[in-house]
Amino acid sequence: MNLRLLVFRKYSIKPRQLLCPAKFTMISPMNILVIGGGGREHAIIKKLKESPQVKQVYALPGNGGIAQDAVCLPGKPADGKAALSYAREYGIDFAVVSPDDPLVCGVADTLRESGIPAFGPSAKAAAIEGSKVFSKDLMKRYGIPTAEYAVFDDSAQAIAAMEARNRYPAVIKADGLALGKGVIIVQTKSEARRAIQYLMEEKAFGQSGSRVVIEEFLTGPEVTVMAFTDSRTIVPLISSMDHKRAFDNNQGPNTGGMGVIAPNPHYTPAIAAECMERIFRPTVEAMNREGRPFKGCLYFGLMLTDKGPKVIEYNCRFGDPEAQAVLPLLQTELLTIMQAVEAERLADLAVQFRGGASACVILASGGYPGDYKTGLAIAGLPDKDEAERLEQSGVSVFHAGTAVQDNSMVTAGGRVLGITAVANDLPQALRRAYEEAAKIRFAGMHYRRDIGKNNPLPGCTSQFNAAP
Repeated sequence: MNLRLLVFRKYSIKPRQLLCPAKFTMISPMNILVIGGGGREHAIIKKLKESPQVKQVYALPGNGGIAQDAVCLPGKPADGKAALSYAREYGIDFAVVSPDDPLVCGVADTLRESGIPAFGPSAKAAAIEGSKVFSKDLMKRYGIPTAEYAVFDDSAQAIAAMEARNRYPAVIKADGLALGKGVIIVQTKSEARRAIQYLMEEKAFGQSGSRVVIEEFLTGPEVTVMAFTDSRTIVPLISSMDHKRAFDNNQGPNTGGMGVIAPNPHYTPAIAAECMERIFRPTVEAMNREGRPFKGCLYFGLMLTDKGPKVIEYNCRFGDPEAQAVLPLLQTELLTIMQAVEAERLADLAVQFRGGASACVILASGGYPGDYKTGLAIAGLPDKDEAERLEQSGVSVFHAGTAVQDNSMVTAGGRVLGITAVANDLPQALRRAYEEAAKIRFAGMHYRRDIGKNNPLPGCTSQFNAAP
């Protein structure tokens, strides 16, 4: 029997009688709404379309590449009223709320309360990402291993505490969502003072920086593990390793992610078992006890320290770009899993993954993660027939920041495309991904050429860049 199946059945929080997976199958074709518009959402949509149940996929708002796989609808992902209006207009049978902001804002709740099943946690459960203070306090209350920390809502007190502590490097985090940029690593007193002022006084991320968490700096290999959970059962996906720095050899500023490999070579079966016992299951159980049952994809950002695995952060959704590397390895229909999560019957499914490895290389705009130009023509993209041939051979081109302008595909974001290849081993996957990446061009395009070749440096080593 598949090892992963054994693991997830063993760690069901409440034993349930196994039911036939056919109970999740809807005979009538389904209209699906996916909320979001990046590379993660493109990967989700492509995976959903593998199900014969799917009639039509709609995306709010989608992007230029997603428009080739779904009907894109104008609007903002966090606009619950717009999502509900579209769901009613287009007869949506099931919705997937993907990004952090709409989840924290309660878009999944809005849809469910109107009778539309949705994949994604409630706003109460999404607080595990929406508030760093909540997640750190949760871990402290329930003994889940993480970095030592302190919380401040006054900048002068935070600065005084940092100066008195005088231990560097240190980590300063905005409490709320901050577009993935609210974590600052400081090396000196002056950097600490500047970071606190930037977050708390200058309000670089609005009210998200009204409170900050100051943490000890952990070292060790970083691992991402995403897990399906219906608040009863936990099914980890294949582990992955993100590459955050903008340039080769882990140089340059931190980004949202420049590439991913899966599985993560540091994540052994023994470590996986330890994480299940000490982190994954306790987290889901803690959320239940707090009256915030988590149903969806729970993201565990881990550091493998010399004292064992510790939680760096939680996310309340699939990682981006991790989803672009991990979802192609999933063999069980994604829609069936999502339906089982919503129905709280995840234990009734045998979730399967293919063997081998996956590699994703991000093609980014010149200047990213700083200022960059948009509207630049993209050359070398595969046409429809070539894209289908590539996907059959295990290569996918996921659109993250693209748009259609004058019937041509142009750049519309910092991370523009994700080229993912699945193969029998990591060297083959990397070779295929880089072969396809080399065929694509746009002015200023850059990408790392060492994804998966040199493991990222231990620890989180981002530098604070002062606001202009």
